[in-house]
Amino acid sequence: MISYIKGIITYKTNSFIVIECNGIGYKIFVSTTTLSSLNETEAIMIYTFMNVKEDDISLFGFLTQQEQTMFHQLLSVSGIGPKAALAFLSEMTPEQIIIAILSEDIKTLSKTPGVGKKTAQRLILELKDKVKPEEIVQQTPQQYTSEKWEAIEALISLGYSRSEAMQSVNACYKEGLSVEEILKLSFKKLTKF
Repeated sequence: MISYIKGIITYKTNSFIVIECNGIGYKIFVSTTTLSSLNETEAIMIYTFMNVKEDDISLFGFLTQQEQTMFHQLLSVSGIGPKAALAFLSEMTPEQIIIAILSEDIKTLSKTPGVGKKTAQRLILELKDKVKPEEIVQQTPQQYTSEKWEAIEALISLGYSRSEAMQSVNACYKEGLSVEEILKLSFKKLTKF
């Protein structure tokens, strides 16, 4: 199995890149998020997953290990293959996927092309015990201050989903605001939905 590849991007399309490493060009399928972060002729290291089938061997690539881990978790869900997992990562960040799973937000997960309500429900059912809210904090600690978390937890205790609470708090948060001020602004935002 190939864990990662270091090389220069020699070719880029809307669904894959080619990285040259020691005279060999590796075709690697990537999410649109990863694709938008890359420049041709740039030397990079990309984490990979090799998918082997009877009639095909494909490489899927990720800029971060966090994205690679989420890809593996998505693959563990029955009915989700590598292309569907990549579609999820093209629509949402790993943090957004975790939030949608924990808040059982079927609507958000169903926005991914080719994913219906039943697949979104299965995803939530199979992954809700495997992903933890702490993963979000570990992955993006600079984005979540204690005031933000207190406001999010307060909104959840009032009956809002974790996804709604995080989106509204993130939308109105400014450094230096107290928990009460964040909650006031979040309530205004939530009542407009």
